[in-house]
Amino acid sequence: MDLTSYVSNLGREFATLAEAGGEQSRALVERLTGSLESAIRMTLLDALSAAAGEITRDLAPGSVELRLRGRDPEFVVTPPPADPAPATAAPAPDPEPAPAFAEDGPAARINVRMPEQLKAAIEEAAAKEGRSVNAWLVRAATAGLQQPSHEPAAEPRGAKRNAQRFTGWVR
Repeated sequence: MDLTSYVSNLGREFATLAEAGGEQSRALVERLTGSLESAIRMTLLDALSAAAGEITRDLAPGSVELRLRGRDPEFVVTPPPADPAPATAAPAPDPEPAPAFAEDGPAARINVRMPEQLKAAIEEAAAKEGRSVNAWLVRAATAGLQQPSHEPAAEPRGAKRNAQRFTGWVR
């Protein structure tokens, strides 16, 4: 990826802005543009590196690396390994139940608040399965909704003590 055109565009933008300020401003921008070129390149590389990191987190166990070749960055994409099925073996049954919800339908966004420990456990479980956290949560929610619901046993009348609260009747 050649960053020269992006750096040049920023230089032209600075020059356009400087023209509004007169000859002194234009001379100052011309002196600063050369010095700013390396800072602009480093900032662009930082942004590209952060983007590659975010993509890698969602692509795990695959990865996206940003490598610098000369002055230009280049992306190296490593897709997740595919598990080749043995040619002579019968196809293995799908261990996951078929989803009752269309996976390709419209998506809706929700915000979920959870304890940090639970979030860390979910991220670890998703990484072990080679899924993004979002895909893992969708699969877990679908599987949870497909299980037969278990009605809680009827509580006996009277007080019942829980670790954090009391329930029952008081006279």
